[in-house]
Amino acid sequence: MSTHRVPQGKIKGEFKVKYIHDEQTTNIHEKEGVCFITFPKLEAYNKHMLHGFSTRLGGVSKGYLGAMNLSFTRNDEREAVLKNHQLFAKALGYDEKNLVFSDQVHLTNIYKVSAKDKGKGIMKKSDIVEIDGLVTNEKNIPMITFYADCVPLFFYDPIEEVVAMAHAGWRGTVAGIGSKMVVYMQAEYGCQAKNIIVAIGPSICRKCYEVSKDVVDEFKQVFLKEDMNSMLEEKQNGKFQLDLQKANELILLKAGIQKKHLDITNLCTCCNSEVLFSHRASKGKRGNLAGVIMLRDFTI
Repeated sequence: MSTHRVPQGKIKGEFKVKYIHDEQTTNIHEKEGVCFITFPKLEAYNKHMLHGFSTRLGGVSKGYLGAMNLSFTRNDEREAVLKNHQLFAKALGYDEKNLVFSDQVHLTNIYKVSAKDKGKGIMKKSDIVEIDGLVTNEKNIPMITFYADCVPLFFYDPIEEVVAMAHAGWRGTVAGIGSKMVVYMQAEYGCQAKNIIVAIGPSICRKCYEVSKDVVDEFKQVFLKEDMNSMLEEKQNGKFQLDLQKANELILLKAGIQKKHLDITNLCTCCNSEVLFSHRASKGKRGNLAGVIMLRDFTI
């Protein structure tokens, strides 16, 4: 793995990032002490939409939640989480009071977000339940999903002006949440798969993700043998190393996403647990990273 020093600015300490591969599919930025991640193919449309993925760096949470924990469900102080959201939102350029939260349960349910949902999950109680995918064509509504090894999926259709986020753990991956989001965007907004730009965000890599046979059996029911060979390595202990990023890539390509429109992260959360929260690396003692996407509105 190659390494890259994260820009420091106001952040104390030194951190190095390990890359899975050398292709530049992940950009690391720092703004006023907050480090965040973007993806080149989505950055090309920055005039029309914004997106970003958080790191651990630049927040105010303490201990194993340090520092940029963005979840209210990790036993953090509410005021600290709110402050983290303010810092992250300022760095990316959206109003955190308008955020719409997912309610992730490792299913493939998708929710169509509208202006009435602004603030649900952060400023007011949310009625959005059991939702791992959020999508909208309305502007100035930042949507957020949460991670600590699972796969973030960012979607943008520049023709129909639609953005979406999906959370893909192994259950969501094998159930095809990526392809279901593509189908949803086609059905609800008239999108064409060939136009959709997708980024597969920082998540656990094959080297770090050991699974048992029962998980592999679920994948074998869905994927062809040649696909399994490209995402799976059997070990001598009866366990397997599974590549969730590759699995989601195959799902998206089969759903009609063009390879030229797909950024696949070169960052593993577990390999970089000092910079990114990882459930595996921390044995569950961690905060949550987050992915945000929003259509811009220049009329405001």
